[in-house]
Amino acid sequence: MTEENRINDFGAAAVLWNLADLYDNQNDLQLAADIEWCVEEAGVLRRRFRGQVAELTAAELLGLVVRLESLDARLTRLGTFAFLSFTTQMENSGAGALLQRMEELASQCKKEVVFFELEWNALSPERAVILLTDPGLAGYHHYLEALRRYQPHQLSEPEESLLLEYSPVGRTAWNTLFDKVISGLRFGDGQRTEEEVLTDLYEQDREVRRQAADELTSGLQSQGHVLTHIFNTLAADKMIEDRLRRHENWVHAMNLENELTGATVETLVQAVTSRYDIVQRYYRVKKELLHLDELTDYDRYAPLPALPSQRIGWDTCRTMVLDSFAAFSPELAAIAGHFFEQHWIHAPILQGKRGGAFAHPCVPDVHPYVMVNYTGTLNDVSTVAHELGHGVHQVLAARRGHFNSDTPLVLAETASVFAEMLIFQSQLALLTDGAQRRAFICQKLESIFATVFRQTAMNRFEKRMHEGRREQGELSSEQLSEFWLATQGEMFADTVTLRPDYGIWWSYIPHFLSTPGYVYSYAFGELLVLALYGLYQKQGDSFVTLYAELLAAGGSASPYDLVKPFGIDLDDPAFWQQGLNVIDGMLRQVEDDPADHQ
Repeated sequence: MTEENRINDFGAAAVLWNLADLYDNQNDLQLAADIEWCVEEAGVLRRRFRGQVAELTAAELLGLVVRLESLDARLTRLGTFAFLSFTTQMENSGAGALLQRMEELASQCKKEVVFFELEWNALSPERAVILLTDPGLAGYHHYLEALRRYQPHQLSEPEESLLLEYSPVGRTAWNTLFDKVISGLRFGDGQRTEEEVLTDLYEQDREVRRQAADELTSGLQSQGHVLTHIFNTLAADKMIEDRLRRHENWVHAMNLENELTGATVETLVQAVTSRYDIVQRYYRVKKELLHLDELTDYDRYAPLPALPSQRIGWDTCRTMVLDSFAAFSPELAAIAGHFFEQHWIHAPILQGKRGGAFAHPCVPDVHPYVMVNYTGTLNDVSTVAHELGHGVHQVLAARRGHFNSDTPLVLAETASVFAEMLIFQSQLALLTDGAQRRAFICQKLESIFATVFRQTAMNRFEKRMHEGRREQGELSSEQLSEFWLATQGEMFADTVTLRPDYGIWWSYIPHFLSTPGYVYSYAFGELLVLALYGLYQKQGDSFVTLYAELLAAGGSASPYDLVKPFGIDLDDPAFWQQGLNVIDGMLRQVEDDPADHQ
């Protein structure tokens, strides 16, 4: 059996999304009409309202915001179709050209209407308050209020227009190049994709894991000069923009986008790094369980012998995920079911398809789309649940409208991680063998570690990279690898041996490039979910109602306000330690069981 057949044998080969809800194809007449409408509408808005925002009544301002929202939604629809088309066929020049065209269109239109944010933020606080308290603008209160946080970091209209003009050949273009390089890489003698090689890191056979790690390293090193240049270019791009916009440090722009203070983020990071001992204790136990003298980087995800190793077909995966959702909330399960029924998911590994997984929110009048690379592992089932958690969240938030559905990244991870916890608990309940249950808890711990501790270590890598680029200039591949090994090593200490080859593994992670500073959102979401799940266990149905309201709120309030109904204070170190203590308790179940150490 060929590798391709082996992977597609789990029933995912035919699970392909139907993009016709957006457009039939690149030649769809509606697509061309929407492009024309966007260009025309952007021009009309500029001619009618530029220089006039300060004079608008509340009713006139509402009319303008509604039109801006419609324009942004149409651009998002066009961009989503181009992005999703490109994602599954990155080697298709036509798909790449369409994506570039839509990015240039978005840049052109946003340049025309950039005056609005500048003029809105130029209003005096007194005038802004009068408008924000008008009942007619209640539906856009948070959106308009939140825009004003960017006022200290805005440039003049000519400068903002110039940045928008250049954006399609700037950061966006470099990210597209990165995607093309990584998707085009083939690893080892089998010429496998990145996703196939990474899957082997979870194999029982240690030699298979070692070979996969070596193949990934070799492939990344073969493009090391290109990847290093991309990383340096985008780090310099961010350095320049942060300087122009007067951001106080490398992560300030992301904190602003997440509507969080630097103090909140620093409290989170300090809490997580202060408990690296949890990771180290776990891997000391794992070394004993695997009967190894030494754990290396390719042993991090080695399954324990008792862990069920059978592959899970797509239909079974679907049943497992939907059943776990239904036990929590039939409403959420019904929404998740639409993704399977209506072909909103793309599941198989294909030549030219991007690796990883995501849920794309699209626009409120359509629906989200989910992409995974399904190989039938337990981790893949968890990934499907994770992305459908995002999808359900996006469906509920869409009811708030386009602008208000845009959830801050830190809360965008809440529904996905909560969905992972639901599938974990439902799978664990099916296991009656003690050794299997312990092995399954260990796998969940490793998933949590990847979300909380590894992502925080990656945040520390980003900090060194951006600060290094600003203080030292162009960074070599060797310097970036040193940053990677040092920050990963702080987490593992002496419990996992990180080979020098592992140093290049920073170079395949897209978040560093596409969304600088983003990765702490994973730790935020995981620890928040651990606290929320504890509340669910205590409160039952009343919690489900509050939780659904949280998801449906989208981005209509700040993270601080959205979690208030749960009694959560994001600035309290004890809150973050509460989630870390849950992880510690799960680990103690493994440490305290003598059967694990035979």
